[in-house]
Amino acid sequence: MSKTEETGATRRDFLKLAGTAAPAAVAAATISGKAEAAEPPVNETRIQDTAHTRAYLDSARF
Repeated sequence: MSKTEETGATRRDFLKLAGTAAPAAVAAATISGKAEAAEPPVNETRIQDTAHTRAYLDSARF
């Protein structure tokens, strides 16, 4: 059996890079993005009028 040398990036090199790049990207997004989710109104007892609820109600024929 003879071994041949590969000149390009191998699958193993890609997996090493992907294994270290994914957590680094998550950490960077967490540190840089300080956006907070908007809190829904607490005293609101009715369904909120959004595009999603309108689409659902149209599909359910209410």
